[in-house]
Amino acid sequence: MPLCLALFQPDIPQNTGTMLRLCACLGVEAAIVEPAAFPVSDRAFRRAGMDYLDRLAIERHASFAAFQAWRAASGRRLVLLTTKGAVAHTSHVFRPDDILMVGRESAGVPDEVHVSAQARVVVPMRPGLRSLNVAVAAAMVLGEALRQTGGFEVGPLPP
Repeated sequence: MPLCLALFQPDIPQNTGTMLRLCACLGVEAAIVEPAAFPVSDRAFRRAGMDYLDRLAIERHASFAAFQAWRAASGRRLVLLTTKGAVAHTSHVFRPDDILMVGRESAGVPDEVHVSAQARVVVPMRPGLRSLNVAVAAAMVLGEALRQTGGFEVGPLPP
């Protein structure tokens, strides 16, 4: 089972599109926990120019409870990316089947999600700055997780 990037109730479609493209390009599964602030159907993504959908597995969940049931049934660990994390993402030991979750751009995740996570990681930043763009943070943490787990697909490089 490959790594999975889960988006909790995303509210900016451009960031969602960027993260789904990231998942497609890196061979990572994607999950969306609804409700989102915009339509999250394949039709809506295709209309927005998301031409990577055929290269991506997206699990959609109607609620966090539905997501939790799916996650528990698969036995996968939830790793939350949060500005309130206690461990730097570079110090955390990732597993190849982890689910990495990012929160809403406007509000993060509620306490229920924090409590449910088996790990909470943070991207270290300079003091006094609030946060990175969620897609940038997701790319940084996914890159580290893939590096640690040997998950980068290596193919022929273009000339």
